[in-house]
Amino acid sequence: MEIALVSDIHGNRVALDAVREDMPAVDEVVCAGDVVGYNPWPAAAVEWVRSESIPTVMGNHDRAVATGDTPRFNDMALAGVEYAREVLADDQIDWLGSLPAVTTAVDGRVRIVHGHPDDPDRYVYAESVTASILDSEDLLVLGHTHVPFVREFEDGLVVNPGSVGQPRDGDPGAAYAVVDLDARTVEHHRVSYDVGAVIDAVEEAGLPRRIATRLAYGE
Repeated sequence: MEIALVSDIHGNRVALDAVREDMPAVDEVVCAGDVVGYNPWPAAAVEWVRSESIPTVMGNHDRAVATGDTPRFNDMALAGVEYAREVLADDQIDWLGSLPAVTTAVDGRVRIVHGHPDDPDRYVYAESVTASILDSEDLLVLGHTHVPFVREFEDGLVVNPGSVGQPRDGDPGAAYAVVDLDARTVEHHRVSYDVGAVIDAVEEAGLPRRIATRLAYGE
């Protein structure tokens, strides 16, 4: 059973298209949230996840777009939320608002959260992960940090696939992962894409240019 993991698409259609083209055939795709935010294609990201019925959780940007509440958001994040709320259809915003904080896939073998299972806004990095974060699942998938990692324990795997639309680990390639649940193997993938096209679209949309220029450096 092979599962593709994506997270933090953040409305970056160009990166998402590159990931979709690169992704091998798998049995299931799951998403650890933040479908929207920052970049100028929130509708394309929503419609891919929604039309494919991909098990998905609500990220903090998804919640902000659904509710209009933007606590502690910087100027770039705030601009992305406001833009998404302007261009998304009501049913797309409602769909974001309907996403759960936690969901499962593959008959409960996979559990998906955005941040920490106890707090979706809490950042979880590899060095802080212990086996106690698992709760009977074979694979816990999380996102939020935009930094990929894998931790293997006797009871299961904890994997952050990194960010499709805004990597923050110094590598500009769009990130995703493929997990073989039965073999307990994880492959992290990075895919190059046309950052210049994102810069042009960000400027055309009137969003802060820094949203896109930072993508070239994986920041």
